[in-house]
Amino acid sequence: MGLRLSDAEKAVIAQRSAAGVPSRRIAREMGRPHRTVHGYVERLRRRPPRVRHRSGRQLSLAEREEISRGLAGGRSCRAIAAGLGRAPSTVCREVARNGGGRRYRAARAEDRAWARGRRPKTAKLASHLELRAAVADRLALRWSPEQIAGWLRAQFPGRAEMHVSHETIYLSLFVQGRGTLRKELHAYLRRGHATRRPRGYSSYNGQGKLRDIVHISERPAEATDRAVPGHWEGDLLLGTSASCIATLVERQSRFVMLVKIPGRRTSELVTAALAAKIQQLPAALFKSLTWDQGKEMSEHVRFTVDTGVQVYFCDPRSPWQRGSNENTNGLLRQYFPKGKSMAGYSQAHLDAVADQLNGRPRQTLGWKTPSQALEQALH
Repeated sequence: MGLRLSDAEKAVIAQRSAAGVPSRRIAREMGRPHRTVHGYVERLRRRPPRVRHRSGRQLSLAEREEISRGLAGGRSCRAIAAGLGRAPSTVCREVARNGGGRRYRAARAEDRAWARGRRPKTAKLASHLELRAAVADRLALRWSPEQIAGWLRAQFPGRAEMHVSHETIYLSLFVQGRGTLRKELHAYLRRGHATRRPRGYSSYNGQGKLRDIVHISERPAEATDRAVPGHWEGDLLLGTSASCIATLVERQSRFVMLVKIPGRRTSELVTAALAAKIQQLPAALFKSLTWDQGKEMSEHVRFTVDTGVQVYFCDPRSPWQRGSNENTNGLLRQYFPKGKSMAGYSQAHLDAVADQLNGRPRQTLGWKTPSQALEQALH
């Protein structure tokens, strides 16, 4: 008897297995080795490969042929789309990605669409070693994926293989099976999470009733529209045991300064530390300060008298009125996680962290760094 199962034997095995007969008993009845019968039973139990099908939202071959005929007849993409009942942008993108109006061919476009739709795809970071190394190096410098994506486009304008979206970088870090980047690199992200989490916001904003405040609506127009440098936003980055550091962000350049607050976060200590830091700068570079209505600035009148810097206060529970500072505080949580004391950090360490932030390219600055933007504004 041959080793291969005949079609008749396969039919018997399938019938007996469907009836619940064990494979060992089927083998005895047929005089076949148990391994042969069991192997065929296992193949029967496997799920058949899923047949690929086209979503109704995608263009069909018949629609592509209609597009090809319309282009040959000199019709516009909008007219062709109207005839197909499709959006004009759908037809325009289809034509653009397949050679344009003169080179468009329905069969070739269909084959390319079918190939592009095949899954799973090889991740771009897995197949381009130079790109993966560049991304990993910048993540280790604590750049965000969006900063890396923008820097790559600015640094390699003519090399499409060195361009990658920030979403692709996140997928490589977070999605199982797409992990082309080293697992430990997720620790360099702003929040250090190994998985994605919904964005939340702390309800604490240090609000308190202060006297004789000057409202943000009275701030000069040049500060509001970021026309000139010298207008700053400030806040406290809180740690455990009433420890904190003060954060200052220049509105035009997003330049960051960090100030160590010795002891507890009383108004006397906070305003004294800020005044000492401000006096290290040229007077033209510190014209105003915007703060929330936290009690740590209850001595704001004395602060203004000592420094000549007017303090403007935001509305309660309105962090967006100090958007640059709020964003910077989020970046700083990479270096100063919640739940840890701020008392152990020296001013030299804070200056080093500020230097790192000021050396990162920022999308809002056209991918220049805050240091470059401030230097450009001053000259």
